[in-house]
Amino acid sequence: MRMLALVAALIGFTMPASAAEPVQVMVLGVYHFANPGLDLHNARADDPLTPRRQSELAAVTRALLAFRPTHVMVEARPATADLSVPAYRDFTPDMLARDRNEIVQIGYRLAHAAGLRAVQGIDEQPGEGEPDYFPYDKVQAYAASHGGQGTLDALNAAVGAEVKAFEKKQESASIAELLMWHNDPAAPLAGQAFYYGVLGIGDTEAQPGADLNAGWYLRNAKIFAKLMTVARPGDRVVVIYGAGHNYWLRHFARETPGFVSVDPLPYLKAAAGR
Repeated sequence: MRMLALVAALIGFTMPASAAEPVQVMVLGVYHFANPGLDLHNARADDPLTPRRQSELAAVTRALLAFRPTHVMVEARPATADLSVPAYRDFTPDMLARDRNEIVQIGYRLAHAAGLRAVQGIDEQPGEGEPDYFPYDKVQAYAASHGGQGTLDALNAAVGAEVKAFEKKQESASIAELLMWHNDPAAPLAGQAFYYGVLGIGDTEAQPGADLNAGWYLRNAKIFAKLMTVARPGDRVVVIYGAGHNYWLRHFARETPGFVSVDPLPYLKAAAGR
């Protein structure tokens, strides 16, 4: 009887979520317009404040508005219980002429154009006593002392080459086209090649490459879990995040019951006039 009661309770809990209209999540992977130099590989980005780039950003915004977003969520850590970013309350369009950050240039611009009263920050960083989500130093130390430096160097060289290719691409591509490149699932910068490549750095006891992958997964899982605290059935959420997060955030949007992943490429193609 207890088992039947448990099954009935579970059915009663899951049926409303499955019957409700799903939350649509569009993960828009971006590059850092005002690069803070915090990534392992940092690309030089063109100035987004030039008239040409501002026109291109306006085109991206018009295209994304067709998705009719009910939430815009960004790579920021708010100090508020509802995850709203206090800085957005002070946003006015004239900020677009002086603030280079992609959170402002894409996130705030889109939220303002959509008439949203808040932007949510859903980033996750380790607090005191919490695990390191990117223990790269341990991967480096193991590779250096166990003959794995060549493997690590090759993985970093591949990422570095893609960063250089992106920098070159900026000479002729619009922002919509650059974002298309970052959001193509086949694009190396949006994939997991580096992370899966370091899995082999370790042995049967010490496994720093596996630990790094576990930390990266955990960070992205917590990011998506924060999204879930805000989103409600029928919502349409645009998540604006560094493109390296594409793989796992889209995985969660695709696999989590009650959520669906929306491809940003058709919208970016519209912005690019394709």
